[in-house]
Amino acid sequence: MEVSKEQILEEKIDYLKTMCKLKGMRVTPQRIAIFKEVAKSCEHPDAETVYEAVKHKMPNVSVDTVYRTLSSLEEMDMIFRVDNQLPKARFDADKTPHHHFLCTQCNEVYDIFLEPGEEIPIPKNADKFGRIKDINVQIRGICNKCLEKNSK
Repeated sequence: MEVSKEQILEEKIDYLKTMCKLKGMRVTPQRIAIFKEVAKSCEHPDAETVYEAVKHKMPNVSVDTVYRTLSSLEEMDMIFRVDNQLPKARFDADKTPHHHFLCTQCNEVYDIFLEPGEEIPIPKNADKFGRIKDINVQIRGICNKCLEKNSK
């Protein structure tokens, strides 16, 4: 039986609630709504995009609340920043192993999932700096949409 996207999202929200309780943090409707916006998106939204989506459901939410919540979700390891060199921080809640293609022209971010059995080798001396937690390769280039625009 295949698991639906809605079921996966609900499992992530349940995990968020558990993590909040373990960390002594309140489970607020704002925290859930902000996490939900990041978790359901494949667009790797920035804080302003999350704010715009959440304020339609919760008109009293502030930009500051969104930024602080994204920061706390990042500290809890519920989301992560895709890249620190993009003009705006972009967030991803998909914790399954994957990598990213970042377009240097339009700043779009695309998920790259490896094929079954495919793996990216870790440099032999990488572990001399500490214990490796995860690997996230970021490939920079010009996406197909921009290449198509440029050719016209």
